[in-house]
Amino acid sequence: MNGTIQNRDSFLQTIAQRLGRNPRKEGVERPSWSFHPQEKTLAGYSSDELVDAFIKQCKNVHVDVYRTTSKSLKNTLKEAIAFYGGGPIVTWDDHRFEAFGLMPFLLEELPNEGTDVHIWDPELGKENIQIAERANIGITFSDYTLAESGTVVLLNGGGKGRAVSLLPTTYISIIPKSTILPRMTQAARKFHQMVEKGETISSCINFITGPSNSADIEMNLVVGVHGPIKTAYLIIEDC
Repeated sequence: MNGTIQNRDSFLQTIAQRLGRNPRKEGVERPSWSFHPQEKTLAGYSSDELVDAFIKQCKNVHVDVYRTTSKSLKNTLKEAIAFYGGGPIVTWDDHRFEAFGLMPFLLEELPNEGTDVHIWDPELGKENIQIAERANIGITFSDYTLAESGTVVLLNGGGKGRAVSLLPTTYISIIPKSTILPRMTQAARKFHQMVEKGETISSCINFITGPSNSADIEMNLVVGVHGPIKTAYLIIEDC
């Protein structure tokens, strides 16, 4: 379903009045800046160099990193799940789990071993959130990944509930190497290009940088206040 813009004209009229002029509806052009410092960060890095920069930053934001291949992904994920204490597990309803051959592992192998796995179901509504609250591990894919900050970018919506990455004790993000970009600048450009093409993008986009951290009180770092206590990234090297 596409969203609609309401009260735009009256909103812009109010702003123009506060500025002491009439709204401009013609002759408005996007500014062209002569200086682009945001483009220089990690500029010219190869795909492998971006991975190295990403992993280096992950150490700074307390994220565990696993490097794997598409062939070994299931075993790496199994290792990570065991390391973080097993289920219950909640995941997105995402075609990439099928594409990487993980569905039999999630729906058959783990349940047969006594691990509860729930795949986000929009028809269940808020029940999904309650399940995510009880989950030990939430698993999603990263849509875009930022090397500069060690950030995964998630386009939520439909079967991709944001609670999967926010409510479980541990969050695991599966990261295809091809999703790794230098920084937020490149991710924002991709969103802008999608909008220009008339594509519908998620109304909820989350930028997640490691486990939940807060040092608001006397500069003492507290982990897990607003989300997962632990975070792990699984980088798929060959895709």
